[in-house]
Order: sequence, then C-alpha cells, then structure tokens
Amino acid sequence: GYLIVKNRYSENSVIAEFYTKNHGKCSGIIFGATSKKIKNYLLIGNKLHISYSSKNDDRLGYFKIEIVKANTPFFFDNKKKLLCISASMHLIKLLTVENQKSQQIFDSIDKYFELLNDVNWIKKYVFWELNLLKLIGFDLDLKKITEKENINNNVRYYIQSSKEKKYVPNFLIEPETDKIDKTSLLQALKLVSDFLDKNILKPNNINFPTTRLEFLNQFKI
Repeated sequence: GYLIVKNRYSENSVIAEFYTKNHGKCSGIIFGATSKKIKNYLLIGNKLHISYSSKNDDRLGYFKIEIVKANTPFFFDNKKKLLCISASMHLIKLLTVENQKSQQIFDSIDKYFELLNDVNWIKKYVFWELNLLKLIGFDLDLKKITEKENINNNVRYYIQSSKEKKYVPNFLIEPETDKIDKTSLLQALKLVSDFLDKNILKPNNINFPTTRLEFLNQFKI
C-alpha cells in the first residue's frame, strides 16, 4: 500500500492511513514510528508492505511495515513536486472510502509516480486528477460542457453559466496541443479545484485542503 497520511499519536507512534491493493484505504497505529529504522522511509507517497493486526473489530488496529519502494526521496530537491505528492495523497484520503477496494485507484497511484518524471508532468497531473474524479463517480467531461469561440483566429473554450463565463485552457480539450504556459496550467488546476470544492467537498462539509492551496501557491511565485 501507499502511505497517504500520517498523524502523531503519541511520543513514539503515529496513526497512518494507507491506500492498499487488496483493501482500499486502511487506518492503523504504527508503534515506534519515530525510530531511525522506520521514520526514514515512513514518508507520504512511499510504497510499503503492510501487516495489519487488531484485537477487537471496534478498536483501531496496528501496522507492521516494510519498505517496498521509496518514491518520495527522489523529489527532495523539487519543492513543487513534493507539495504535489502531499496534495495528491491527501486528495485520495478525502475521496476514498475506508476498506473499499479499487484496483483502478491503486493502479492510478502507480501511474502517478511515473508521470512525476515526465517533462510535462504538470499537464499529465491535471489529467490524472480528472481521471481520479471519474473513478470515484464525478466525471468532469469538459468536452460535453464547453463551448467554442474564435477571436482573432484564436480558438478559446469556455463554460457559460447564468453567473459567469469561465474559460477552459485549450489543452484540456485538445490534449495534443503544445501551446501550454504556466498561466494555462494554473488555470486548469484552479478549474479542477473549483469543481472539487463545489461538487464534492462543500456538499460533504469538508474544508478545502491546505495541502492543495500550498501546491497551487507555488505557481504564483
């Protein structure tokens, strides 16, 4: 499973959440998590072999873990990618249900760490997010809801509502386009953020994650 969240539980222990291959999202205590042996690979995004035990079904159990693949350390020198890892793993925590298996979501996490090594990783990450939303039942099919206009021989796509006209970056409709700048990437991430907040988070009384805000703020620097 992949470590998606960890929170301090006691002086030497943490409560961790993993997205696992066979059981979906699972929570438990890791004792001795602050020891040198464990804390060095207990990083958000790392892939671990997990053994879960519980004395009582009504109480939180505990994990024994072994490292399978260290993903996150490869990006220690890239703050934007580290924030992206934190934001995306937190997104999986928020959008998935405890003990509900999804092979597709697990496989998507595998693909996520592959795309981080791509030159156009931010563009691919936006499509990864859209696919994740689709897997949980919220398909933002932009091609069906956008309209097109031509201004000075430049094609622009937009979504028209009663309150506003929201422009959609061209690469979300035409994935093969190579005309992508920093502004378009930020605009795409904000578009997904607005959809996420309006259609999933607010209806379920979930606050917009600070991890995502920190990631978005990196594009304004």
